[in-house]
Amino acid sequence: MRMYEEDGTSAEAPGRGLWVEEPARRRRMPDPVRSSAVRAVLIVAVTLTQATITFFLALTGSWLAFPMVLVGIAATIVATWSVLDVWITRQMWNQRHGVLSEPSSAAREPRRGRIPARESRLAAAPMAGGVPVHQRSGRR
Repeated sequence: MRMYEEDGTSAEAPGRGLWVEEPARRRRMPDPVRSSAVRAVLIVAVTLTQATITFFLALTGSWLAFPMVLVGIAATIVATWSVLDVWITRQMWNQRHGVLSEPSSAAREPRRGRIPARESRLAAAPMAGGVPVHQRSGRR
């Protein structure tokens, strides 16, 4: 950005330039999800415009208001499906291509890691008549 002196000449201002490349905060959506989202936005925009026109036609008492109400109901159903399509497409993408994730601290350890610990617990359990105490049942 340039600052101008009183005589009209420009002096370079300290600081950032006019165009600074910043990293994206979130990753870009996959192409099928993005295209369904764009389609949904366009359908919803047309539906809202149509609903506004229908409202004004109903206020003026035009004969065109009733057919527009019927078309508005159909457009609302289509717009709802298009918004659901974005969610369904996103879920399908995640299932087919996987999600990058890391195990959290609450994640369970693999089953192979738990088995030796169980065997050591069984070995340390007190025996009563040849059967570990924790495996005895009170019912006979």
